[in-house]
Amino acid sequence: MAKLPPLNALRAFEAAGRHLSFTRAADELAVTPTAISHQIRLLEDTLGVKLFRRLPRRLLLTDQGQMLLLEAKDAFARLAAAVSRVALGGLSGPLTVSSTQTFAWRWLVPRLYRFQTAHPEIDMRLEGSQRAVDFHREGVDAAIRYGRGDWPGLSAVKLFDEELTPVLSRDLLSSGPKLEQPRDILRYPLLHDSAFNAEDWQAWLTLAGVSMQDARSGGVFDSSQMAVQAALSGAGVALVMPGLFAEDLTSGRLVRPFELSIDPGRGHHFVCPETNAGLPKIVAFRDWLLAELKNDPIPRGKAEAVRPQMHESQMLKPPASKPQASKPQAVKPASR
Repeated sequence: MAKLPPLNALRAFEAAGRHLSFTRAADELAVTPTAISHQIRLLEDTLGVKLFRRLPRRLLLTDQGQMLLLEAKDAFARLAAAVSRVALGGLSGPLTVSSTQTFAWRWLVPRLYRFQTAHPEIDMRLEGSQRAVDFHREGVDAAIRYGRGDWPGLSAVKLFDEELTPVLSRDLLSSGPKLEQPRDILRYPLLHDSAFNAEDWQAWLTLAGVSMQDARSGGVFDSSQMAVQAALSGAGVALVMPGLFAEDLTSGRLVRPFELSIDPGRGHHFVCPETNAGLPKIVAFRDWLLAELKNDPIPRGKAEAVRPQMHESQMLKPPASKPQASKPQAVKPASR
């Protein structure tokens, strides 16, 4: 590694180069103009080049001086940022979080300003993604994902569980075939969310006493947000977590024809590499999420069905499937 010039000389040069004035640089650094001039000459002697053209009434940078000033300004800015992060205990700087699109749009984004108000020193960056996350290669600090929480090499903290229940648009319910009992759901196309295993619709239909083989597919969608949008347009019935669509259910645009629901044995998790789980900015965001969910919980979607046929909600927890292998430092996303 090449030997660096004295730091004081570089600092004096950077200030004098920005101001094009030894006097103003001296005021900024709380020294005399003579001291600034001495440091500049020391730097020029060390480098063997002239950095300034000293004219009678002004100061100009040479070509070498302009080149060095650009690099010096950047280096001192990065050094100042690093010192600030250390002084704040690692709380400052960017925090990149990847979230499934439905959770981000339906719950997180409307509340994110609260975190930014509480931690203005953290530069929050939110990405909506359905892809697998490679934390190291993509520069992602943490993720919110839907699954069983058993991702190798990753720390996963469960945020909440939800049940799955069919929903469709009020208009489709009014104009389409009657839904008098759960088995009547087969009169409509079933909309599939790619995150859900086929066992989820199968589990609900089994609880309703019918076979998946008799069902009609209304298409497969990349997220439950898309599946619900298709349902609202009249394309069929979607199997979703009603708590994330509480506004649509409350307004009546979206309805639950039955109280029948299943517990898929999965939930939303806050995920990050195990090696980074203790970083202050990650801890701050994780703790904020948990506190926010405690103080302002996601509705459990227990709104009464439009035409309830059950005396009470029924829950079915299907047998846990064998977890699929995951690469360390990556988590396969679901479309919640």
